[in-house]
Amino acid sequence: MQKNVLITGAARRIGAVCARLLHQEGCNVFLHYRISKDEALALCKELNQLRPNSAYSMQADLLNSTELNALADQAVTVWGGIDVLINNASSFYQTALTEVTEQQWDELLGSNLKAPFFLAKALSDTLLKNQGCIVNIVDIHAERGLKGYPVYSIAKAGLVAMTKVLAKELGPMVRVNAIAPGAIIWPETLESEQQQQDILQRVVLKRQGQPEDIAKTVRFLIQDADYMTGQILTVDGGRTLFY
Repeated sequence: MQKNVLITGAARRIGAVCARLLHQEGCNVFLHYRISKDEALALCKELNQLRPNSAYSMQADLLNSTELNALADQAVTVWGGIDVLINNASSFYQTALTEVTEQQWDELLGSNLKAPFFLAKALSDTLLKNQGCIVNIVDIHAERGLKGYPVYSIAKAGLVAMTKVLAKELGPMVRVNAIAPGAIIWPETLESEQQQQDILQRVVLKRQGQPEDIAKTVRFLIQDADYMTGQILTVDGGRTLFY
């Protein structure tokens, strides 16, 4: 699978695992990061040692439209076009309804919804030319919302809606799908092992998923889902069955 792939938030966690798997499959990977410079540069070096000129990293604050457009322009320039956009970058933190600020609203909506939209816009020409695809990383809580995280849940619900409408806007040349992960990597703000166990008791498979589960689903949507667009694939071990 020889494709040029832009992954936002690619330095760590799910983004980095997706980058390694797609690179292993023969893709060139453009690694976006915001603050995780050391991890991004190390990953880029690792991948280029395996295959020269197959990885490129770039810093950008996706809430800044100038930096976002510069990222898109550079991604197109490096290998002459982009085939796949993976909108993975995401801010996630609690926002009590009585205390949430406009700045928090702007940050959570910006990283989870606004940036994916304007990246899709900025890359639409190259994606249309290459008959490419977009994969958005959403969340199982987009459907019913997570208590204590209203703004984040609203943002991810918007990204689900965006997935469906962009499938119409960019079809038939570009496919747009999304993945809704469940308990894959614990949030860095999750406080206790007991909280983790309580969550896993509400998972049908009674275990935590792995980042590779998401990466393999990304690979499927890119490589094998030629007749799928506007769809949300839930990868949660059956957790949403307990809603």
